[in-house]
Amino acid sequence: MRRARTGTGFAALLALAVGGVGGCTVQPVDGDGKGRSPVHIELPGSGGPATTAPVAPTAPSTPSAPTAPATPTTPAVPTQRSSAPPPPVVPAPVLWGPGATGRDVREVQARLRQIAWLYDGPTGTYDELTEEAVRGFQRKRGLPVTGRTDTVTWERLRGMTREPGHWDLYLMGGQPAAAPDPRCLTGRVLCVSKESRTLRWMIDGRTVSTMAVRFGSRGTPTREGVFSVYWKSRNHWSTLYDSPMPYAMFFSGGQAVHYSSDFAARGYAGASHGCVNVRDEAAVKQLYAEVRDGDKVVVYR
Repeated sequence: MRRARTGTGFAALLALAVGGVGGCTVQPVDGDGKGRSPVHIELPGSGGPATTAPVAPTAPSTPSAPTAPATPTTPAVPTQRSSAPPPPVVPAPVLWGPGATGRDVREVQARLRQIAWLYDGPTGTYDELTEEAVRGFQRKRGLPVTGRTDTVTWERLRGMTREPGHWDLYLMGGQPAAAPDPRCLTGRVLCVSKESRTLRWMIDGRTVSTMAVRFGSRGTPTREGVFSVYWKSRNHWSTLYDSPMPYAMFFSGGQAVHYSSDFAARGYAGASHGCVNVRDEAAVKQLYAEVRDGDKVVVYR
């Protein structure tokens, strides 16, 4: 009997010691009705079940001001192209065109000569050469190519050239004749004006024909005064200057009225050696046929 109590006391002490060191808990029955071991021993260092710290309640947030609704944007309206045709381009008014004549046409031609678009004339007649020259000028400047001198073409041409002088306008003749000298008003007279550079063929004060002429240079001037035709030579050749003098009508030494191909080609850009040059071959040919030996020649300023 004493031995039995001793064993029971020892077991109790052992249980108390173990409980004081490690701690134990009584395990409840699971919710599914299954039991667990009635004693759960937790050893030191093994860590017990995690303890969750209480979470502080979150303060209620202050409600923000309501956001204004976005203003709806107006959708872009696509640009509609007009189906109407563009207005027609109104051409510039035409000042001069084919067939026009006069002093203004001479100025157009003289200005075209200055910039090397025309090499003949001025003639005072808006001919095919003038039309072609205007076409070339318009094409080069990006203007409507019509061959007619309109206001736009004219202003462009004026802006590129200088004002032509009197003898620029009449470089190749065509100038009006001066009033005849009183000595030309009687008889048959070759009336030659150095001022207007013209020759009038007159019979008894009436002008039969008029033509442009040129004279000698300063070194070989054409003599002035009253003379008479003393010799006519249809196909004359100058032995002094080795040059042709067709339809020559001599009136003072070696000076004569005759046709000049150089005058026909260069106009007043050249000069004679003292003779009275005529550039219009048809006119001087007719004059040669009508003039007689002994007819009067008057050269004046």
